[in-house]
Amino acid sequence: MNRYSSAAIILRKRDYSEADKIIVAFSRKQGKVSFIAKGIKKINSKKRGSIETGNIVLISATRSEGLGILTEAKLLRSFHKVRTSLNKISLLHYFCEVVDKLTQPEEPDPALFNLLAKYIGMLEETSKLKRLREHFILNTLTLLGFWPKGKKMIDPDAALEEVLERRINSARVGKKLAS
Repeated sequence: MNRYSSAAIILRKRDYSEADKIIVAFSRKQGKVSFIAKGIKKINSKKRGSIETGNIVLISATRSEGLGILTEAKLLRSFHKVRTSLNKISLLHYFCEVVDKLTQPEEPDPALFNLLAKYIGMLEETSKLKRLREHFILNTLTLLGFWPKGKKMIDPDAALEEVLERRINSARVGKKLAS
């Protein structure tokens, strides 16, 4: 087993056992990583408040053949203003889902990490959610090489679905709330 430490954005989490969760994060240094957060559902867990979708966290974990194990999590940024609006929190989850679906495990992409962090931060300041969502799709697909730089995108949702060859689960919510 080896250890690593990196800034990461929490993309999603799900229950694993009575006290544990499986966390998927996009790390600046390792790319998309999955690990088990042991005991995180316990009331006295120190990591519990840090591991929320969209948070930027300094993670320390051990890597093994299967899932890694989260050993430490220090909250770097939690985007409190986003969490006060249902529309904005829905769009935050949408951004995280898009990055989760477009990336493969352990393929580092610091530019994509920075782009996701930038757009989550922009959620705090803007009320033009539809425009922000469309720009996010365009910039993400351009950065990853799925869309030519400078070419206008008429239907961002269709372009994204074509790349993924499936729909984003939160797309309907994103369209409805960001209209």
